[in-house]
Amino acid sequence: MVSCQAPADSPLHNASVIAAMAKAALNRGAVGVRIDTPAHIQAVRSRCDSPIIGLWKQVIPPSAVYITPQFHHAEAVAQAGSDIIAIDATQRPRPGGETLAQLIQRIHDHLGKAVMADVDTLDHAIRAVEAGADCVGTTLYGYTEDTQHQTPPGFDLLKAMVDQCSVPVICEGGIASPAQARQALDLGAFAVVVGTAITGVDNLVTSYLNGIRQS
Repeated sequence: MVSCQAPADSPLHNASVIAAMAKAALNRGAVGVRIDTPAHIQAVRSRCDSPIIGLWKQVIPPSAVYITPQFHHAEAVAQAGSDIIAIDATQRPRPGGETLAQLIQRIHDHLGKAVMADVDTLDHAIRAVEAGADCVGTTLYGYTEDTQHQTPPGFDLLKAMVDQCSVPVICEGGIASPAQARQALDLGAFAVVVGTAITGVDNLVTSYLNGIRQS
């Protein structure tokens, strides 16, 4: 699966551009896409019939949770055309005091959508499954206070999640090559989501320039 996203300050952060990225990925064999923001999800849905993992990144201080943090964000993502709704499934305090279990239940009961739980640790993965998540992903490994000293991809976390979680496990975050994608599948991942390595033009150009300047 391909994550088709772009930084908010990039010219690529445009619904029609994101939809074109998604269509190109699907035309070449991707089985689904991961899309941020309702407008972009709607644009992709208008061009593609394949599964969409949808989310909405919203920063609501003082909470550190930003991936589809509240039910009304999930509702907008569902209405835009997502098949699966990705949410931050760590145990960090959520905006408005809503619990993870409450959010997952409302998504199931009121929206009729499956939930992908983005986590950073095995404990959070297990708790997300107990709360009703339909699948879990390694998405937040390396991006939270508890794991900021780690560098994705989290293959050790992936293997532990595969061994101890009763739902499909998705490897996402830091997959930089076909070989790493293959490794994730060999470790038992149900699917692999690749983002920057395929669609991250802004970050890739910056990386090349930094490498050139240091040589």
